[in-house]
Amino acid sequence: MGHLDHAAYGWLTPALSYVMASIGAALGLRCTVRALAATGSSRRNWLLTAASAIGTGIWTMHFVAMLGFDVTGTEIHYNVPLTILSLLVAMLVVGAGVFAVGYGKDRGRALVLGGLTTGLGVASMHYLGMAALRLHGEISYDPLTVGLSVAIAVVAATAALWAALNIKSPVAVAVASLVMGAAVSSMHYTGMMAVAVSVSPADAALPGATAMQFIFPLAVGLGSYLFITAAFVALSPTADERAASASARYLGDHAATAP
Repeated sequence: MGHLDHAAYGWLTPALSYVMASIGAALGLRCTVRALAATGSSRRNWLLTAASAIGTGIWTMHFVAMLGFDVTGTEIHYNVPLTILSLLVAMLVVGAGVFAVGYGKDRGRALVLGGLTTGLGVASMHYLGMAALRLHGEISYDPLTVGLSVAIAVVAATAALWAALNIKSPVAVAVASLVMGAAVSSMHYTGMMAVAVSVSPADAALPGATAMQFIFPLAVGLGSYLFITAAFVALSPTADERAASASARYLGDHAATAP
């Protein structure tokens, strides 16, 4: 059995991955709150932004954490198409959950459906990402721990969507995002505790790309996307601010035309 190190760089990768998960959750919650106060294409666009933010945050969290994953006796490479597929799965399935909440008429049913869909999507992203690993040996999983990680993903996703439906103030959203970030990180490391590797030393070159060749640049790019999106959301007026602005313009125009 190969010795597994889940934090080869100390606390750097776990802490940074937690930050990315929390930022993605915060953006997703804020965008969902904006969506629920909007109508038409504006609601759709906010939900799409929410899905991309949460999906990107979860994916970035996973692969930043994986930068610290090391197995004694073998290099680790990543299959590029599978890794990209895991990102698309994260966005698509999170999007399905967010849209279920955003457009569901029965909010209780939409919450259950959205939480289950999103949680299974998070778990699918994680294990697709693990399937992309290429190393000299065989990877196996403890089924009970895998099941626990999936359960954590579903509970975390349901809690996040509940927060989007019920929490409106920025401070409460920030607290909920920190909790969501902790839950997603817990799901990741619980899933990693299920992993065992039987190393078979070999001289043959591994297929795929190393983490620094592929994962690191992509994670930096997606992290930049999250920060740019955060600036966009922060600068975009809320529905209440737009209503207040429209009311002020109406009163100003009415006063200007009064005799």
